[in-house]
Order: sequence, then structure tokens, then C-alpha cells
Amino acid sequence: MTENAWLSDSTIQQLDSCLRRLNQVLPEVPAPIDWAQTHAAWWRRRMLSGHLEPIAATVPVTLADVIGVERQKGLIVGNTSQFVRGLPANNALLTGARGAGKSSLVQAVLNQFAEEGLRLVQVEPQDLRDLPDITALLRDQPYRFVLFCDDLSFDARDEGYKALKSILDGAISASCENVLVYATSNRRHLLPEFVSDNASYKVSESGELHPGEVVEEKISLSDRFGLWVSFQPMPQEPYLQIAKHWVGKLGAGQNVGWEDSTRAAALRWALQRGTRSGRTAFQFARSYVGQVLLQRG
Repeated sequence: MTENAWLSDSTIQQLDSCLRRLNQVLPEVPAPIDWAQTHAAWWRRRMLSGHLEPIAATVPVTLADVIGVERQKGLIVGNTSQFVRGLPANNALLTGARGAGKSSLVQAVLNQFAEEGLRLVQVEPQDLRDLPDITALLRDQPYRFVLFCDDLSFDARDEGYKALKSILDGAISASCENVLVYATSNRRHLLPEFVSDNASYKVSESGELHPGEVVEEKISLSDRFGLWVSFQPMPQEPYLQIAKHWVGKLGAGQNVGWEDSTRAAALRWALQRGTRSGRTAFQFARSYVGQVLLQRG
């Protein structure tokens, strides 16, 4: 140890050892995303920080694959078309029956408009508190971004709840015109509803019924989405149409056709699952085509 040294050699060695151990647990600094080559990314959080991680390959679903929801498809395609062209557009909330095609529609819209500059960043509900950091990374990019929150629901105490309210109000994104939020949920108002909420309703002297603060708070978040798109439970014929479409697509070039026996098998599949939906139809098609090809050897 020299006369002017601040630290002893042993202290330096201990600090060096600590730094090496720390480097093993700290995440590496990610490389910037090349959005010209990347159409979608995840927001990944690790420890105290987060970063955008490219998605190498997106689901190759097209608008033609999203069947039985023509009205809903028209609304989302129209809103997204406005957005990518720099026109006013709304944040969108897609709600309703499970497996009805909400997420598939968002994926299909990305594939449809990717060549026009649309990009997607998927954010998990528990990471919504990072929305200010995410929008800061996207603000100066020459692309249009959809922040996609799939299967969204939380309670009013969640940090993500407050962050999402802020970005929908424009508090965060006022100068971030290249970002929209698309969210899917099985809940119309995104928050759990309880019987006790009815106690907050009040009746005026004229007999009018007014919701209390509890109900107003639960409605307020969904009200901040400018576009509501509802998906209803699927009747039998649209379900069969979707199943037939996917059997034809998955069995293309394999001589797997749609026959009366296939139709009956699709109906039995839905009965066993207890639901008819686009997801159920796709799952049937995968099972059916796979079994047919396996039997052929």
C-alpha cells in the first residue's frame, strides 16, 4: 500500500470480487431494437429495470383468418388505418366472450399494417406501471406503435391501474402521438364487481338512480378508451365456418377435406369443451388434421 493510496490492496480485491458477483446477476444492457426489421416486441422487466425485447416471429394470422366477427373487425381495422396514416384515432378496448378472437384480431391487424409502419409492443398487466418508460423509448421513433395489453384486469390499488388511466387521459402521451393502447379483457369494466357495490347507488328525490363513487371509479377506466368493441358468444354456424376454414388451411396440400363426418366431429368437440368459439374451432382443426395425417402414416 502506497503512502497516498486511498484503499488497501485487500479492500480493492474485495471490491473487485463484489463487482464480479454483481455483474453475474445484473441484466446485460440490451441492444437498441431495429424497428425496420422488427415488427413486435415484449416489454421485459427484470429486477429494478425493464427493456424491449424483439419478438423474432409474430403469429402469421391474417384478417381472412378472423371469421365471424365482421363488425368488430371493421371497427378495429378502420381505427388502425386512421392511426397509421397519422389521422386521429382512439385507444381501443376489446371485451367479451373468451376465445372469440380478440387477441387474434390485434395480431392480424399488426400483420396487415406492418408494411405501413405499424409496430406492436406487448405489455403484461403487472408491468403497466412502466408505461411512462415505454412511451419515452417510442416517442421519437418514425413508426406507429400499439401498446397491446392482453387479458387485462386488476383492482384499483394496482400501480398499473393508475398508469393506464394517465396514458389514456393523455397525461403521459400528450406529446406521444405515435402510440395507442389496445387492450383485451373478459371484463367490461376491467375491475372486479361485487354485490356490495350496489349499496353505493343513491336515489334522488325525483326517483332517479345514480351510481356511487365505488361504481363510478370502476366505470371510469373503461370510459377512457375511445373505442369499445364487444365480442358475443359464438353461435353454431360461425363456429363451424371457422373450423372448416382452419381444417382447409392446416390441411392444405394434404388432401384433408371437410365432410359431414368432420362437421359432426367439430360439434362433438365443442360439446365436450362446453363452449363454441374461434379458439375452440382452431383447436379442433389442429387435432383433426393431425389425427388424419397420423393415420395415413
